[in-house]
Amino acid sequence: MDPWVIWLLAAVVFAIGEIATTSFFLAPFSIGAFSAAAVSGIGGGETAAWVVFAVVTGVVFMGVRPVARRHLRQPPHTRTGTAALIGRPAIVSERIVNDEGTGTIKLDGEVWTARAYDEDRVFDAGAKVEVVEIRGATALVDGRYES
Repeated sequence: MDPWVIWLLAAVVFAIGEIATTSFFLAPFSIGAFSAAAVSGIGGGETAAWVVFAVVTGVVFMGVRPVARRHLRQPPHTRTGTAALIGRPAIVSERIVNDEGTGTIKLDGEVWTARAYDEDRVFDAGAKVEVVEIRGATALVDGRYES
């Protein structure tokens, strides 16, 4: 089997491995192997193919590393919509009793229908609660702010 075919097969194996893992670790090896296959295909020797493989793989790694480090240092995505309300404190404005289907809270100046996250809990008006989850237009709350 010709050396360029072996390099091409190696490049394909690295590419498939990259697709399977999505870690961007095998992609530089695949690019290097494709380059080595090209060098070998145009008549370069085995040593030239190995040198091209090593150099191209190294250059791609060095080019990718700063981009990857920048992405690691990015702040977490800002939560918006109802997801931004999770973890926020609220005040019970109408007694929350899940069995009776009653209860509202004042959350960021708005009145929300509320239910206790724990089915057996009851929160009286004026209690401080924390929003645990939003289901539709109903806030599920917990008494983490209770003293």
